[in-house]
Amino acid sequence: MAWIAVVLVAFVLFLAFVVRAVVLSRRMRQQTGREGMVGEVAVARTPLDPRGTVFVHGERWEAILDQGRAEPGEEVVITKIEGLKLRVTKKKEGGEG
Repeated sequence: MAWIAVVLVAFVLFLAFVVRAVVLSRRMRQQTGREGMVGEVAVARTPLDPRGTVFVHGERWEAILDQGRAEPGEEVVITKIEGLKLRVTKKKEGGEG
């Protein structure tokens, strides 16, 4: 009879672990797709004045800079995605966006 209790306790602990993992994964921010790109750092490939091209996640994207001008090689932060165009802002010195 003792082995039934051991198996039951092990099963309940395993089930609790699985339920906890599922709940935690549902609370995490989406890491893929369009929504996962907001907040990411991209690198300007062409001058952004305000339109140009940026490179992020191994892909080239058309981008629109919110203010000012960014030179090729400068880092920008993605703030929004509109269709196949990224809205970006210049990365502040010493930190993101």
